Amino acid sequence: MPHPKQEQVARRAAELREQLFHHAHRYYVLDAPEIPDAEYDRLFQELQAIEEAQPELRTPDSPTQRVLGAVLAGLTPVRHAVPMLSIAAERDTSEAAARRFDARVRRALGLHDEDPPLEYSAELKFDGLAINLRYEHGVLVQAATRGDGETGEDVTHNIRTIGQIPLRLAGAEAEVIEVRGEIYMRRDHFERMNEQQRAAGLKTFVNPRNAAAGMVRQLDSKVTASRRLSFYAYGLGEVRGWELPETHSATLDALATMGVPVNGERAVVRGADGLVGFHAQIGGKRAQLPFDIDGVVYKIDARDLQQRLGFKSREPRWALAHKYPAQEQMTVVRDIDVQVGRTGKLTPVAKLEPVFVGGTTVSNATLHNEDETRRKDVRVGDTVIVRRAGDVIPEVAGVVLDRRPDDAGEPFDLFKRLGGKCPVCGSAIAREEGEVDWRCSGGLFCAAQRKEAILHFAGRRAMDIEGLGDKLVEQLVDGGAVRTLPDLYGLTADQLADLDRMAAKSARNLVDALDKSKRTTLPRFLFALGIRHVGEATAKDLARHFGSLNSILEASELQLLEVADVGKVVAQSLRLFLEQAHNREVVDELRRLGIHWEESDGTADRTPKPLAGKTFVLTGTLPNLTRDVAKERIEAAGGKVAGSVSKKTDYVVAGEEAGSKLDKARELGIALLDEAALEALLAS
Repeated sequence: MPHPKQEQVARRAAELREQLFHHAHRYYVLDAPEIPDAEYDRLFQELQAIEEAQPELRTPDSPTQRVLGAVLAGLTPVRHAVPMLSIAAERDTSEAAARRFDARVRRALGLHDEDPPLEYSAELKFDGLAINLRYEHGVLVQAATRGDGETGEDVTHNIRTIGQIPLRLAGAEAEVIEVRGEIYMRRDHFERMNEQQRAAGLKTFVNPRNAAAGMVRQLDSKVTASRRLSFYAYGLGEVRGWELPETHSATLDALATMGVPVNGERAVVRGADGLVGFHAQIGGKRAQLPFDIDGVVYKIDARDLQQRLGFKSREPRWALAHKYPAQEQMTVVRDIDVQVGRTGKLTPVAKLEPVFVGGTTVSNATLHNEDETRRKDVRVGDTVIVRRAGDVIPEVAGVVLDRRPDDAGEPFDLFKRLGGKCPVCGSAIAREEGEVDWRCSGGLFCAAQRKEAILHFAGRRAMDIEGLGDKLVEQLVDGGAVRTLPDLYGLTADQLADLDRMAAKSARNLVDALDKSKRTTLPRFLFALGIRHVGEATAKDLARHFGSLNSILEASELQLLEVADVGKVVAQSLRLFLEQAHNREVVDELRRLGIHWEESDGTADRTPKPLAGKTFVLTGTLPNLTRDVAKERIEAAGGKVAGSVSKKTDYVVAGEEAGSKLDKARELGIALLDEAALEALLAS
């Protein structure tokens, strides 16, 4: 007879499984979590601890069984109890295809024109990998790929890592329910994965479908778990011990109540008009969907009518996949151009023989960077696969090597192609060690970077020009009123008032803000120039060390390296920027227009400061000092301001509504200051 304590632990384990099952469904399927991640983790760890202490309480459907196992030697064949048949695909993307299908079905059922319209279940055709999930008595026991329709491969170890797929069906104890659906990868997850692959110098994936298929068939489930795969159900395989609903739409509803993900973009429509309307409606929102689809699927909704219609050549007569324009096509690279982005990043772009792909004609496609272009070995004259999905910029996904002509161009060399100079402004281009992107060094001068440079210059922590935002900068640059930073200080109230949605008072306020910004500090001015790697802290270090702008302008790389926290990358970036004559001209012109600050002889950096070597953390709201002013005064006295509390923190300055930083400081025994105590310390 079980001990009462053991019964209590067993009950607790069952409670935890139920709670975790519920919250996982809310998070992965409904996208409506009820508890924070930390609380889910706490419940999970509690269950894990119970199962480790008493392994006999571990069940196959326990959330802990999503954890990763050993690497498999190979995938095991699985013979499907009910064949996984394909649906006939209609590549005519016009409405005529839907009308022909409806007419064909009506003829097969012996219906006449006067008979009422048929009801169809209309849903999305996901562009992923078909999968069969076998549940016995509600518990997932096996997952298999489609394979050839008769025999697939056992991929249970990988499918268990996908959070959307329930390990146990809610309220379903049938002997067998096989759920069929699609494993896919969201476009944002796909783009993020490829960016990570590029940054690591690794091979990128051609499209989300290939990526998902590759992940599902991995022998090491750790690899699959590191990618974010998703799942939607669209039908059933073998079923024993469960009474099937009378319609396909009701079947999907039933699966949803069991905790299985079912996509909401589906409808029961009537007749050919309903099919045409659904195809057009989804086509209109296809680009906004977070995942790829290549069409929609029509199915006779009534199960008895499906059985009457039966199959033809292993395809159901009662279903049709109605396609949309392809998102991948082949075309020829006519040239490789280089574009300059808003931040100076240089991107190679393939100039293509125009091709209709993803619903539009594409003549340009990104190659991302030089390394990616070389890795794919894209050359002028190559036949390439071009991909366009949703709002994603068209890209060259790969080269069809067996179509490469004998006179194809040389492997791409960005520096050689540009002669080492920006194609827009002629400034030197550079690529830092470990970086994949080449960049233009003419930030203040380069027309391609003009808007970004102005917005940064006007920022609150830079020159603090209130009222100079994105929309206004766009108008000023596009209208030709501002070409370089000094042009800002020549703007008049009348000139600004003529712009769209600019009132006379707002125009006057902006002119006043520009005039006010002329009195600044050296660190703010240095930061405002937008020199790569020169952030606020580095600008302050440079100003403290050299004391004057002229000293910084004339400093050698070795002299720059003497500044605290300035390393080789920062020193090289500074010298590259300052060696460009047009950058120096912009700086000189800004000073001539009246931008000024108090300069020192550089000895201040070598004078002992009362707070030198001390680290402060600010939290809460102080009575009189803003956080920025408090930070500036601490730094002027030689101290440093950090964002988080650690053992290295010397003081925590706490105001009203101080939060967790104050608790952490008390826990570590760190000295606490209010505003008065900080003022006293600064005065010392």
